[in-house]
Amino acid sequence: GIFAYLNFLCACQRQKIYEILLRGLERLEYRGYDSAGIAVDYPEEGVHIVRKQGKVKMLRGIVFDVEKAEYSSIVTTHVGIAHTRWATHGEPSERNSHPQSSGEDNSFMVVHNGIITNFKDIKLFLEKENYTFTSGTDTEVIPKLAHYIYHHREEDETLTFPEVVERVISQLEGAFALVFKSTMFPKQIVAVKRGSPLLVGIKSERDISMDKVNISYNRQRQNSGDTAFNISGQSAEYFFASDASALIEHTDRVIYLEDDDVTSIIDGSLRINRLQKHAKTDETASRQITTLRLQLQEIMKGNYSTFMEKEIHEQPDSIMNTMRGRLDFNTDTVRLGGLLSHANAIKRCRRIIVIASGTSYNSGVATRQLLEELSDVPVVIELGSDFLDRLCPVFRDDVCIFISQSGETADTLNALRYCKSRGALLVGITNTVGSAISRETDCGIHINAGPEIGVASTKAYTSQNRFHGDVISNDRQ
Repeated sequence: GIFAYLNFLCACQRQKIYEILLRGLERLEYRGYDSAGIAVDYPEEGVHIVRKQGKVKMLRGIVFDVEKAEYSSIVTTHVGIAHTRWATHGEPSERNSHPQSSGEDNSFMVVHNGIITNFKDIKLFLEKENYTFTSGTDTEVIPKLAHYIYHHREEDETLTFPEVVERVISQLEGAFALVFKSTMFPKQIVAVKRGSPLLVGIKSERDISMDKVNISYNRQRQNSGDTAFNISGQSAEYFFASDASALIEHTDRVIYLEDDDVTSIIDGSLRINRLQKHAKTDETASRQITTLRLQLQEIMKGNYSTFMEKEIHEQPDSIMNTMRGRLDFNTDTVRLGGLLSHANAIKRCRRIIVIASGTSYNSGVATRQLLEELSDVPVVIELGSDFLDRLCPVFRDDVCIFISQSGETADTLNALRYCKSRGALLVGITNTVGSAISRETDCGIHINAGPEIGVASTKAYTSQNRFHGDVISNDRQ
């Protein structure tokens, strides 16, 4: 999990900064992890990186043991990045933990979710350029590649931090979310995602009147005030996280980043840049600043011993929330507002393809027979990964339903984009407002089951099954 914090012109004790970073990691603990680490500015060392194998509380013990002398010192602008890791490349260990650095001088540091599939090729190139690797991760190639790009620029060329990151990601293949920190660009932060969730939270001393941040493209990027969230010299705090649960205790104003959004905060202003404009993307494309529909108590265990136990007992309420406002008992009808604009197209379809992964796939299997019998339309259930491997034929008169609790499941998302390219009608069933699937489908429904922290799905599964019943009832009417 990723968490990062930047306070701009906001006087803050170092102890509070460390606490914010560590609390952010603790909110991400449910995802599973084997090590954790943080990188913070340090008066004498420039940047101080602390990493530890094991739980966040073990990292906490080391951080507050090392930093005692700096507890009370005040900083007005500071960038800190933090990470919990689940080992994919390299065994669980301190040296394989994040943040990963470009070298002893910590010129560039990064925290990373996902996998870099071409890291071996990049590593081989950098080794030929006399770079030494100390970890067994795919992540370490990223800060070292940033270091190489920055120090091998043309003599008269001035590279900004976002430009360095853009050149780095143009060489990367795979699915990833990255947050960068650099001593070459102090008090700045840059983040980017491709196929892995990342969002930024905004907290300001004044009301945030803007409801969007316009996107700039390479040719029209230069310091255009109308393409930035500009706080005009006032204090502000920014939070980056891979999950909204890490942000809700700080702010409810967030931006969900999309693939290849290069987001930078420089001098307190947030900008989003893209390398190139997609053919169907308008010049005035923007990212909405949305309000999280999430309460802090919803992600707390309360009196239960585990999140899973809590969520099992929440199922009656979650099913009621799924149906709330959608059942009219006076007319015995179901009203699904998210489908109304495409209801006629759905009724005319020749085939329904349900695409999902994991527990969401099991939800599709559980309700397939009922959906097929009552709708009188052939229903096909597909695993997201298998569907793409086969390049399954998809036609314009198909309706493709994508089920995902998080709305960010990589295989399901890739299948969605494949079906979109074939002209099918796309319907999303998710539990997360603002997620990638809810943004990229033509229509859909949020199941409103509430946040699900436990790894084994409980209330999201039962709400998904309840939703299929509502779809059938709606179609029959």
